[in-house]
Amino acid sequence: MLNHKAYIMKLYDIPLSGNCYKIRLFLSLLGKDYEIMPINATAGENRTAAFLEINPRGQVPVLEDDGLIIWDSTAILMYLARRYGDEAWLPLDATGLAAVSQWLAVAQNEILYGLARARAMVLFKRAGDMQEYLTVGTGILEVMEKHLENREWLALERPTLADIACFPYVALAPDAGITLEHYPAIRAWIRRIKTLPGYTGMQGLN
Repeated sequence: MLNHKAYIMKLYDIPLSGNCYKIRLFLSLLGKDYEIMPINATAGENRTAAFLEINPRGQVPVLEDDGLIIWDSTAILMYLARRYGDEAWLPLDATGLAAVSQWLAVAQNEILYGLARARAMVLFKRAGDMQEYLTVGTGILEVMEKHLENREWLALERPTLADIACFPYVALAPDAGITLEHYPAIRAWIRRIKTLPGYTGMQGLN
């Protein structure tokens, strides 16, 4: 009888990317094995013909799961939740799904265009308008702080994809010079995420 080696998912990854980290974090929470395929964006590896065959947008993360290729961090999170998680992470009911989706949108809007871009300017010397990014970033922190004052999790009464999607760039805000000192509810939420079984950190976030 042939002994077939189990297929291991591949994650095309940049270690300091918050979007890549949210996938590593969720895979760890799900207890899934995977292989990291490091991409050196500084050397232009994300713009090679080989990589553009995988993702024509030239971006990471990209997940390869038994021949299926998925790009975009939100799409990957949703795929993993449906295939390997359970309804707790991504509800099936309309109300719960809408509650989670609202915060997935925040992760791809204010958090990305504020906190993530400010961090990219500091760490990766990207060009941009730091004042605009700080205004957008601190604005969403204020919204999240008020929202979390009387709740433990962003969307429902349990951790969901909403928390995983928003967590990295909020927790990494100090990398951009944005202190979380004035956001006690956010800091408490960060601590709760760090206690989840299977939690794993990254550089600047342990």
